[in-house]
Amino acid sequence: MTAIITGDIIDSRKGEVETWLPLLKEVLNQYGQEPTDWEIFRGDSFQLSVAPKKAILAAFHIKSAIRQTKKHDVRMGIGIGEVRYNSNKTTESNGSAYIRSGECFESLKKQTLAIKTNNLELDNTINIMLSLALLTSNSWSSTVSKVIKKNIEHSETKQIEIANLLNKSQSSISEALKRGGFEEIMNMNNYYEEQINKL
Repeated sequence: MTAIITGDIIDSRKGEVETWLPLLKEVLNQYGQEPTDWEIFRGDSFQLSVAPKKAILAAFHIKSAIRQTKKHDVRMGIGIGEVRYNSNKTTESNGSAYIRSGECFESLKKQTLAIKTNNLELDNTINIMLSLALLTSNSWSSTVSKVIKKNIEHSETKQIEIANLLNKSQSSISEALKRGGFEEIMNMNNYYEEQINKL
């Protein structure tokens, strides 16, 4: 089983591409190599292959990078399934993971992040959780986004060390995490990881 995240940048034509493209590439690079594990195509669309357990946190990681720009956001459909054909380019690979990811992405309307697995009940539960998480994360400020991004990248690191990395006080880090709903997102992610292991 694998997870495929298909996404695109919202309002990509606003401002310069340089504002969001390096941020996107920097995060995608943390999950593997281009073009086998990730690719950017059609200018503002991307595809990333990750382990199913990492899919939701990877999506919020990408979101935290793009939200730093103030002008942009990101839409993503996550598909969990098999890979039937493995190309050296992820956009040319095939299987149920790719099909579900594409279908999930195409079905996005107001909600900017959703998941599709082979279990409809699980999809419904996780997608309700995601819609609630998006109420907060869709309005992350640039500061909150930076703090959340650092916390995802340094999950074992204490808050005081994150504060030092960002040259901020520990209280401001704590406040940003609270405003961004980080603890709730991590709780949702823990639940998701438990459920995905049962598939």
